[in-house]
Amino acid sequence: MHASRGTIRNSGPRHGLRRLPLAVAVAMASSSMAFAPMAFAQSTQPQSTEAKPTDAPSAQEKTARTLDTITVTAQKREENLQKVPISIQVIGNQQLEQQNVASFADYAKLLPSLSFGNAGGGVFSGPGFVQVYMRGVASGGDGNHSGSQPSVGMYLDEQPITSNQGALDIHMYDIERVEALAGPQGTLYGASSQAGTVRIITRKPDPSAFSAGYSVEGNSISGGGVGHVLEGFVNIPLNNNHAAVRLVGWQKHDAGYVDNLHGTRTYPTSGIVDDNTNLAEKNYNTADTAGMRASARFDINDRWTITPQLIVQKQKAYGSAGIDPLVGSAAAGYDASTGEMAVKHFYPESSDDNWHQAALTVEGKIGNFDLTYVFSQLKREVDSESDYSDYGFWYDTLAGYGAYFYDDNGTLVNPAQYIQANDGYRRTSHELRVSSPQDNRLRMVAGLFWQEQTHNIEQRYRIDGLADTLSVSGWADTIWLTQQDRRDRDQAIFGQVTFDVSDKLELNAGGRWFRSDNGLKGFFGFANGYSSGSSLDPVDRYGEAGCFAQYGAQSNWVSYDGAPCKVVDKRVKEKDAIYRLNATWKIDDQKMVYATWSQGYRPGGINRRGTLPPYVSDFLTNYEFGWKTSWADNTLIFNGALFREEWKDFQFSYLGQNGLTEIRNANQAQIDGLELDLSWAATYNLQITGGFAWYDAALTDNYCGWLRPDGKSETVCPAGTVDPNGNVVAGPQAATGSRLPVTPKFKGSLNARYNFDFAGGEAYWQASMSHAGSRRVDLRQAETALLGYLNAYTMTDLSAGWRKNNWSIDLFLKNAFDERAQMSRFAQCAALTCGNEPYTVIAQPRTFGIRFSQEF
Repeated sequence: MHASRGTIRNSGPRHGLRRLPLAVAVAMASSSMAFAPMAFAQSTQPQSTEAKPTDAPSAQEKTARTLDTITVTAQKREENLQKVPISIQVIGNQQLEQQNVASFADYAKLLPSLSFGNAGGGVFSGPGFVQVYMRGVASGGDGNHSGSQPSVGMYLDEQPITSNQGALDIHMYDIERVEALAGPQGTLYGASSQAGTVRIITRKPDPSAFSAGYSVEGNSISGGGVGHVLEGFVNIPLNNNHAAVRLVGWQKHDAGYVDNLHGTRTYPTSGIVDDNTNLAEKNYNTADTAGMRASARFDINDRWTITPQLIVQKQKAYGSAGIDPLVGSAAAGYDASTGEMAVKHFYPESSDDNWHQAALTVEGKIGNFDLTYVFSQLKREVDSESDYSDYGFWYDTLAGYGAYFYDDNGTLVNPAQYIQANDGYRRTSHELRVSSPQDNRLRMVAGLFWQEQTHNIEQRYRIDGLADTLSVSGWADTIWLTQQDRRDRDQAIFGQVTFDVSDKLELNAGGRWFRSDNGLKGFFGFANGYSSGSSLDPVDRYGEAGCFAQYGAQSNWVSYDGAPCKVVDKRVKEKDAIYRLNATWKIDDQKMVYATWSQGYRPGGINRRGTLPPYVSDFLTNYEFGWKTSWADNTLIFNGALFREEWKDFQFSYLGQNGLTEIRNANQAQIDGLELDLSWAATYNLQITGGFAWYDAALTDNYCGWLRPDGKSETVCPAGTVDPNGNVVAGPQAATGSRLPVTPKFKGSLNARYNFDFAGGEAYWQASMSHAGSRRVDLRQAETALLGYLNAYTMTDLSAGWRKNNWSIDLFLKNAFDERAQMSRFAQCAALTCGNEPYTVIAQPRTFGIRFSQEF
């Protein structure tokens, strides 16, 4: 079985492989629904669920100058955003369209509380996975293979879409709104909502009327390729308006802008010269995606509704978005040819990502109580291949690595490695909750949650022509094999109670009581002909050396999913509880203040390197004061939150020995912050919105890099201290006061939109600006010296358009001034080795696009 997965799928430039079939329902534009959090209303009349084609505003409408009421379901019941005592940022349907939001990266820059990093972990750094952080709660690298569970939960409607590797990057079409809930949301949303929750709410089937639409877009990247997007939806009422089906489809080609330059690389020990003639290609980081979402609504009666949903997506991506500053450097073994947005890679890089998620939501009433049951099941298969030649070159340069690799005749071979991987993800979740009537003075939400996730990991590190004695048994040319299964189980009881002490004061208390059971088993390591911890105690040996230590002669080994044996089988079980308290004071109908104490957590787990000790749960405690205010007849909204968060025994993931993820609990950190949201309807046709965040995130204890006998991370390690391995250290790896990585001290966005009558229709222009300050890449001092900081950036997006009757045309210019915005940085292996050649992921260069849309 494993032999079929080990074939090289592409050995040269791609021709005729860039396009996927059109999605089932092609092209239909989202309607302009005024649910944007900061979108103003041109009419005070109620709006239907489906937005209809509109003419230019009437004279009476032009006198209106007000902001829409935004409905959210952040507390698992429908509420006015301005009445919810949580720091929430919302992007509604209209604003998603106006801002040309198509993916996570597009809406992340509009939400100052969100930050994100590279989920490739130095392997394949292509699209498909989202690695999200909120409020500066980031230690870096959590989205790597078999790393910590994410600290931010992501949901599609009621369904979790977060896996161990990160969250699904949902195509943002026919979406009602995005809700970003900052701060711990663990009482209602669980383990992966330690620092916050992002909820993507889709537009639902509407039994009341037929509607449909489509959209066709073409775009061109400055210095890169040409792409397109085709989208469409149809909403079909059934059974005398007691049921409906909604179908959504998309197909897109993301053009590339990073070149894989033709060049050579010379390995110092053997003098072998590698040449990438067959792989050199301009604009090679492309992606083709096709998908569909089908949902239905069945009104069984006036009290019970069933809503099934199925999402299917296929994505084929090539290349890497990271660029290499050493692409023409002799120090990295390259010839002198160079380029600004380029790499020189010598092995194929691609990702074939196929996933589907099925869900079922049942909503009904039992007496006066609302009951909701949600089921979801995700299946995802990712088949990838990636260049890993930096590992071979830098180990050869620093340690003469190339002398250890030869063929069956004893002749040295090219020590460059490449990775072929197959990752299988499964997740099943159930949630059952009940809520009391919302107008009761005493009201509650309570429920049960159960979830199981699995990750089947197969990673084959190959060196062409490698001797059989150096290859893992049964896996030709394989210097290292990982064949492991990870399983994470979560069970919880949760509840939240709200009591109106008076018409001004509201008190809220919640809790979540949880159990987790996480395990890892399988094989990892080298062949017996190469070291796999042979100097370690037998119980700590890995690879084929571990097979010999645990089972004796090779005839006693029992294969594990094609691997030589099972060298690790560990589990960690935990149970605990987290709580939330809130007091809200309603100054008047337009203004309120609140104070919150809340907790969030992430479960512990087993290190992928099974010889390391497990890591335990980390906890976040939040102290927050916030306000929600509307002014001047609801033409100005000003919301904010001031907070302090204490992060205890936080999980720190990094690439360790052999390029494997290692996770340790790294003492304590503190994040102080301020978040502000502003919306202003300056005139009936001019709206200005902004979001701003300031964070001071730093360690409050030293991180020395090893555990004390009590299992806690060591904090006392002045220069001259001897670590458990007998090495004399120069001091802590990260000292008290060190800034946490990934999150800038300041991030903000500002948007202005102006609508006006033109040629019998309605036209607009829009300008958006987003800024992020400099960001640290790694927590540790030595690694920071190599990887450095990501520079601050400011990006500007411009757009204009015209709408008449049921069709519209839009022109947009993303990254208008072609800013080389540094989004993340990574190395192919441990920073102290491959950190000499870090890759920086740059925001997509200036992109011009035109889109035609029509609604029915």
